[in-house]
Amino acid sequence: MTSSSLSTRQRLIQAALELFTAQGVSATTTRQIAEKAEVNEVTLFRNFGNKHGLLLAVLEESAAFKNLGESLVLRATPSGDIYQALKDYASDSLLALERVPEFVRSVVGEADQFPAENRRALGRGLTEANRYVAQYLGSIIQQGQLNTYLPAEKLASLLNGMLLGYAVIEFTSEFHELWEDRDDFLENLVELFLHGAMSPVAESTTDSLINGVVVVADLPASLVHEIFRQAKNLGVQDFALAYVLFGAGLSPTEMVNLQRSHQVYDHQGHFLQITTPGYVRQVSVNQWIMGKRYGSYTNNPLIKWLKNRKDSYPAMFLDETGKPISELQLAEHWQAWTQGMLTPQGQKPIIAQAQHTWRVEMLMRGMTLENLSILTGCDRAQLQPYAKRAKEKAALEQATRLDQKST
Repeated sequence: MTSSSLSTRQRLIQAALELFTAQGVSATTTRQIAEKAEVNEVTLFRNFGNKHGLLLAVLEESAAFKNLGESLVLRATPSGDIYQALKDYASDSLLALERVPEFVRSVVGEADQFPAENRRALGRGLTEANRYVAQYLGSIIQQGQLNTYLPAEKLASLLNGMLLGYAVIEFTSEFHELWEDRDDFLENLVELFLHGAMSPVAESTTDSLINGVVVVADLPASLVHEIFRQAKNLGVQDFALAYVLFGAGLSPTEMVNLQRSHQVYDHQGHFLQITTPGYVRQVSVNQWIMGKRYGSYTNNPLIKWLKNRKDSYPAMFLDETGKPISELQLAEHWQAWTQGMLTPQGQKPIIAQAQHTWRVEMLMRGMTLENLSILTGCDRAQLQPYAKRAKEKAALEQATRLDQKST
C-alpha cells in the first residue's frame, strides 16, 4: 500500500469517526464521509466496500481501547494505590465514551443491523480492553495485594461491562435516580469491586475456606523468625507490628484499631484490650514466640516502640503523616517483611497466617479450646480446625522424637 493510499485511508477513517460521533452511524452517509475526507465516494467504496466496511475499520483501528488499558497496566509496576488506579481507569473510560455519545448510541442501538464481521470487531475491541484490565488485576493479585474468588479475566469483564452499562443508561435516558452523578457512580463501583468481588489482603477474612471448612495455614518457626528479622531491620514500628501479629494473634482490623491506652503491662504480664462493637476482651502478648524469646513483659518490641515515640497521637501504630495506620498500609508492611519468602507449600506468606500460627501455637503449648475462645472471641466450633492442626503437629513432633531415640 502506497503512502498516498494510506493517507487517503486514514482520512476516510478519521472523517467517519468524527461523523459517527457527531450524528450516529445510521444518520451518516457515505457521501458526507467522502466530502469530509475530501475524496469521492468511489474512493471510499474502493477502500472499504461500503459504510459498514468503513465502520469495521473504525472499530478495528481505533486505539481507544488499547490506550486506556495500557495506561492501567502501567499503574501496576510498581504497584500503587489500587483504589485510585481503578477509579482513574473507570473515569478515563467514561470520559472517552462521553466524547462520542452519538457513536455509542448508534452502535448499541443499531448493532443488530450490522454485518456479523462488524459485531465481531466490536467484540474484539471490548476483549482487547478486557485483556489489559485483566493484566493489571492479575498483577496486583499476584503481588498479594488483593484476594479474590474470581479469575482476573472475569473481574475485568464485570468492570468494563458496568462502565459500558453506565454509558448506555446515561446516553439513552433522563431523569433516572440510580446515582447522583458520575463521581457517585465511580466511587460506588470501585468500592463494590474492592469490598465485594475483591478485597485488599489486609481486609480479607482471617480464615481461608474450602467447601465451607477453614483451612489452617500456620507458618514454620524458621520462617516466622526470618520475618521478625526483616521487620526489625526496617525499623522500630515494623518490629512492634510483627511482634503483636505473632505474639497476640490479632487480625489486621484489630491491629489498626489499637490505641496506646489499650496496653497494660507490669512484671507479671503484658496485655492488650481489644474493643469491638458490643464486645471488649483482653489478650496477652507473648514473650516467647515459636521457641524464641522476644524481650520481657516490661521490655519488648511493642513497649520500645511506644517509649520511643515523641508524639501525642492516641493510635498505637501510625503512618508517615501521624494518622492511624490503615489495613492496606499494614499489608504493605507485611509485603516488605516477607519479600522473597515462600511457605513450605511454595506460596507467598499472607498476613492472615500470622493469626493462624499464633492460634496453633497456643494450643500446642497446652491452652484449652475454652480459654482460646475467650482470648479470640471465637466459639469452639470456629476453633476446631486449629485444634486439629495442633494435634497433627504434635503427632509429627512425637514421631520425630521417637525416630531420633531409635538411632
